[in-house]
Amino acid sequence: MSTWASAQQPLVAPTAPISSDDGAPGDGIEPTGRRRRTVPQPPPLDRHGPARVLAICNQKGGVGKTTSTINLGAALTEYGRRVLLVDFDPQGALSVGLGVASHHLDRTIYNLIMGQGVSVDEVVRPTSVPGMDLLPSNIDLSAAEVQLVTEVGREQALGRTLRPLLPHYDFILVDCQPSLGLLTINALACADGVLIPLECEFFSLRGVALLMDTIDKVRERLNPDLTITGILATMYDPRTLHAREVMARVVEAFGDTVFDAVISRTVRFPETTVAGEPITRWAPKSAGANAYRTLAREVIAR
Repeated sequence: MSTWASAQQPLVAPTAPISSDDGAPGDGIEPTGRRRRTVPQPPPLDRHGPARVLAICNQKGGVGKTTSTINLGAALTEYGRRVLLVDFDPQGALSVGLGVASHHLDRTIYNLIMGQGVSVDEVVRPTSVPGMDLLPSNIDLSAAEVQLVTEVGREQALGRTLRPLLPHYDFILVDCQPSLGLLTINALACADGVLIPLECEFFSLRGVALLMDTIDKVRERLNPDLTITGILATMYDPRTLHAREVMARVVEAFGDTVFDAVISRTVRFPETTVAGEPITRWAPKSAGANAYRTLAREVIAR
């Protein structure tokens, strides 16, 4: 049976041990019962670049894309990596989540991808996290999807914009909009890998099939080197049977593609949005912060 056929079968309760409320399984066992893989501490770097570009992508909204982009980026900097976050959503949630009033910005990634005579240095902004920069966005980006339709090489607009930045960073994380439109295709066309945040909810699992189909088409037609870096389980609540069932089904369907790191529900994440800080700085000893550090180690290792 294919993984997708398996994913569509009726959910059944896992018989494996379940994690504690903070999402940190005991004795090295994950919520699904799979033994945690050993991920070594990332080695220090003697130089930066060229960057790996990761598209944080899921056409379903509210699954933790922006939260994961911010906190993964911040966690990567703790291991000495230089990181650029790219807000590629016209809603500008990534920018707002880092304390940037994006609706007041005159220069954003929109001006860069549309070739409006703006240099990258005029748009890239430092964040409160040392070693992590931001390419901000706002509602102007919504016009790009229409304007790019008639452009030659419209799927490579973002790739052309990011190319000069690759030598200066170790990771470029692109926060995609919740759709599979032209902006998301741009992100996939220039990415080395795709990180898929997946809410532990059954309809989210069903929706990944459409995303996987899009990734396959982009790989065939635009970016043969595109890979799936991993699937990240988010909004996991071990107290609910449904979340545990979905978690078990995700691992059953995707195996080792699923990260060991599991992001549990916590009130800390809404707090960080208001504060404009990643959880690794707002609540550095919290389970959520440690989960994103685990994710950062896995991403570096892959």
